[in-house]
Amino acid sequence: MTNTILDAPALHTHPAPHTHIRGKALALLAVLCGALFLDALDVSMLAVAIPRVGIDLNMTTTLPWVIAGYVLGYGGFLLFGGRAADLLGRRRVFLIALAGFVLMSVLGGFAWNGEVLIATRFLKGIAAAFTAPAALSLVATSFQEGPARNRALSFYTATGSAGFTFGLIFGGLLTEWDWRAVFFGPAIVGAVLFIAGLLVIPAHPRSEQRARLDVPGAVLITLAMMAIVYGLTLGPDQGLGNVATWGPLLLSVILLGVFVVVERRQPYPLLPSHVLKSWPRIRANLGVLVLVGSWNATQFLLTIHFQDTLQWSPVVTAAAFWPAGVLGLFVAPFMARLIKRFTLLGVMAFGLLLTVVAYGLLHFVSLDSMYWVAFFPAFALVGIAFTLIFSTGAIGATSGLPGNEQGVAGGVLQTAAQFGVAVMLAITTAVYRGNLPANASPEQELSAYEAGWVVPLVASVLVFSVVAVSVRPTKRTRNLVEEGNK
Repeated sequence: MTNTILDAPALHTHPAPHTHIRGKALALLAVLCGALFLDALDVSMLAVAIPRVGIDLNMTTTLPWVIAGYVLGYGGFLLFGGRAADLLGRRRVFLIALAGFVLMSVLGGFAWNGEVLIATRFLKGIAAAFTAPAALSLVATSFQEGPARNRALSFYTATGSAGFTFGLIFGGLLTEWDWRAVFFGPAIVGAVLFIAGLLVIPAHPRSEQRARLDVPGAVLITLAMMAIVYGLTLGPDQGLGNVATWGPLLLSVILLGVFVVVERRQPYPLLPSHVLKSWPRIRANLGVLVLVGSWNATQFLLTIHFQDTLQWSPVVTAAAFWPAGVLGLFVAPFMARLIKRFTLLGVMAFGLLLTVVAYGLLHFVSLDSMYWVAFFPAFALVGIAFTLIFSTGAIGATSGLPGNEQGVAGGVLQTAAQFGVAVMLAITTAVYRGNLPANASPEQELSAYEAGWVVPLVASVLVFSVVAVSVRPTKRTRNLVEEGNK
């Protein structure tokens, strides 16, 4: 079947005279982009501050839960959050969740012990699980399907990688002053976005389904996703054979099976089956899954390499990743034209090819390699690829669906990204540790890193192959080929 969403050279229901975003539309997009930027900023800022937090609050065995608690809440509630935005109103859900995000940030900054901090992080993850799909669905429903929406989604997705990179830098700087500033900073940004959101986000009518939320389905899928995230997040530390790893994963399989049975009997299911049965949407989600998962796993190993092997400071390490977060912003303005000329699949395939080249370049790294020769080219390619893949993935995942299903489609996309992080990080970490001998020399450490980097490389090659074989030549390409054969 070639006449599909992702095979089409452009996506629009009505012709649009231009794709420029101005006035109120620009203000709306700025707020929604700011929310995604804030989510990514918050996660990466805390990652830098974690060691100082552990010392100050006397956290030892419970310290990993500061990160895991957020991941558990975020990954577990994404689908629920997306469907809630569809049925209860995108504006309402976005603003309430953003207010909760700000409140938990403030409470986290005042945390007097580890238990309080972990609780605020878990609740903050839940809040982000509602703001993220609500914001994506607001972009998808506020801009006309076609070049205008493509352009808006391109800017929106590009701000995510930028926020993560800037968070690493600002997190390092703020931690040098006081780690609590890492919590108060996002709270201030979130408060500004909340006020701006009240002013610029238009009211959307509730779903015609009269807010009949599938409560049994929501409970089952939330518990299943939390079990998956728990097993994959803590699995590398516990060991794959430990019941703490395979027990939650087995439970998630059972819960997902019950979820499928329950959903078939629901008149208004939490996750409509056609959202997942579309092969173009599956490809879109798969591309984002591998992109986000591969880069997070690679960045994890590179951070260890820079700080432990090369003895770089946290701030220098964070600054080294700037090309991956910034360069994509310069690609975003051209995405609508690229998609129109080369199709969604063509642009996504090229982005995946760039990641293959980037991860391949890392295998030529040596202990005396210069940053601008060994790492900058790879990071630059990933930065460009991030916008190419995430933008086309977001467009493909949300296109062709009615407005009252945009939230759940966004939830599926972001769940795919979160699942990719958990799976890729678990596998990459296991391979890295399996190749790292005790009392390893710097050369042996580098060899272990390279073994771990094989995982993102292989995953990117596989998904590139899946997407590339589905690319159809555009009319312009066919004409050029025909002229060349004359």
